[in-house]
Amino acid sequence: MTEWDVERSRLLRANAGELARTALTNVVREYPHHESHWQFEDVSIAAPRQSHPCFYGSFDWHSCVEMFWVLVRLLRHHAELVPAAEIRATLGEFLTSGALADEVAFFSPDAQRTTQRPYGWSALLELTFEAATWDDPDAARWSTGLRELSAVFVDRYLDWLPQATYPIRYGVHENGAFGLARALPYARHLADHGEPRLHRVITETAWRWFGSDRDYPGSWEPSGADFLSPALAEAELMSRLLPAPEFADWLDGFLPGLADRKPATLFTPATVTDSSDGQIAHLHGLNLHRAWCWQRLAQALPDDDARIAAMLDSARTHTHASLPQTTGGSYMVEHFLAYYALLLLG
Repeated sequence: MTEWDVERSRLLRANAGELARTALTNVVREYPHHESHWQFEDVSIAAPRQSHPCFYGSFDWHSCVEMFWVLVRLLRHHAELVPAAEIRATLGEFLTSGALADEVAFFSPDAQRTTQRPYGWSALLELTFEAATWDDPDAARWSTGLRELSAVFVDRYLDWLPQATYPIRYGVHENGAFGLARALPYARHLADHGEPRLHRVITETAWRWFGSDRDYPGSWEPSGADFLSPALAEAELMSRLLPAPEFADWLDGFLPGLADRKPATLFTPATVTDSSDGQIAHLHGLNLHRAWCWQRLAQALPDDDARIAAMLDSARTHTHASLPQTTGGSYMVEHFLAYYALLLLG
């Protein structure tokens, strides 16, 4: 266990309760709300709770799904650190077969085939994976409805990825690398249970989009509204597909100079000047996403790799830049940042 692992464990223990409380508050906060709507006739748009009886809170649909993942993850792995009974009751109230069937009905029409692609799709698959792989009676019940909703997005992935000639690389919701990486664990779960198509198409697409990438312009990051690092999201995805020695070689070609902390922009936390501005506030997410990616890349390399020390130092620096902003601040940060904090901490 590294010094960073010890520190990360301490940070989890110190923050788990507040992360849980934030998620519990967010999932029932209907307004303010943001959602893109397809309109084909002059009719009123339904209220969020009517369109999404399960995932109506947390400002937008995908962030609400992420907050439910925070709750399931904390209850499953860190129940002693959080209000477990309250979390279990909330999950039982919302993750019902009826509410999730209504979510299926919302997303099923063909007009919705690009809605939440791929960020929300992969968030739902990630939540489904967490529940479906937990040996718990309540989780087994929740996962039944989640699997039905996930099936909609699995089909969407199977339809979209073979047609997607080019990846989307910028650091917001449409980023292809992060979407594939989050969907991959559930795809492997399906493959282990006799349904290999999603895993196969994700793997093929990742290699087609990113396998030959070299000399990525990481010095161009960040953009002003990024909450994902395009460079590190891509590297993190490829770390899942290659053995350590082969990944080390791929990374050397993709981002040369990491041992010397180059490009410097990837090792420098983003400055957030206004956490109440929804776009600028994204940069807090970028800092925590980078911290998670640096940590993941360090874990994926051979133990003697010279880049690991720089990666772990940067993980620590980025963590302390934005982890304190996760709770107790503007809703433009608080509606989503707990997900990235828990992704990083455990």
